[in-house]
Parts: sequence; C-alpha cells; structure tokens
Amino acid sequence: MGLNLDDKKAVVAEVSAQVAGAQTMVVAEYRGIEVSDLTVLRKKARESGVYLRVLKNTLVRRAVADTPFAGLAESMVGPLIYAISEDAVAAAKVLNDFAKGNDKLVLKAGCYSGNVLDKAGVQALASIPSREELLAKLLGVMQAPVSGFAGALAALAKKREEEGAAA
Repeated sequence: MGLNLDDKKAVVAEVSAQVAGAQTMVVAEYRGIEVSDLTVLRKKARESGVYLRVLKNTLVRRAVADTPFAGLAESMVGPLIYAISEDAVAAAKVLNDFAKGNDKLVLKAGCYSGNVLDKAGVQALASIPSREELLAKLLGVMQAPVSGFAGALAALAKKREEEGAAA
C-alpha cells in the first residue's frame, strides 16, 4: 500500500532535516540483496552515524531540491538506498566497504560539498581516512618528539645511575 499525502510530507521533512546538516550523500542500487544483508548494512551505518534508508526517488528529489545535493537528482533512478552523513567520508565508506563484500550493491553516485561524484569518485572519497583516524595520526606525530625526548632522558638517567654505582 502506498503512502498517503501526510506520510509523504513527513518523509520529505525527515530527509530534508537530514540533508540540512549533511556533508555527503551517496546512492547505491540494492537490487537482489537479501534482507539479512541489508540488516547488517543498516547496523554498520548506525555505528558510523550514517542515515541509511530505502526511499522513493521522487520524495528524495523533493527533499534535496534547492540544496547542494540537487545535482544527484539525475542519478535517482531505480531501486536505491540512500546514505547521508555529517562526516565527510562516513556514508561513502559504509556503502563502499559493504559493496566490496556484496556484489549486488552497486554504487551509483554521490555528492560531497555540492560536487556530484560518479562511482569512482565515491570510491576515492571512501578511501580517505575518517576524521577520527586523521586526528589519531596527528596526535601520534605530535607525541613522537615528546616520547623520544622522555626516552632519551630516561636512558641518560640510567647511564648516570650506573656510572655512580660503579664509582
């Protein structure tokens, strides 16, 4: 049974709210995927903070009209699953990682910062480390000189201690 007008307005409002705070939107064709696999995909999306839904294309077109994601309207054909995220790479990463293990999920297009991406662009975006990974690497680089200096001081103190004990 189809949605009535109030339900359609609610879906458009919900998607519009998600798009308002999003940086990235990725669409993929899910034809032939089993329900259990979709459940796994939804779980991964929730863990990554990605809004993931199967929606009617016409409703999404209305929701993204007059937004930076409006360029995706041309790619909204067929049975699609939509991934929307505030993190720049999370949506692309979730769908791309799942597509590697399940050939029935086909990446169609994406949009990041108002730029429409093709399948290769979405895969390139997914290969970028997430914000948390980049911050962890930066912290490691910042801590390296300090920990090296502390190690050198400890070795010097141990050497002097051994020299004092020998004398």
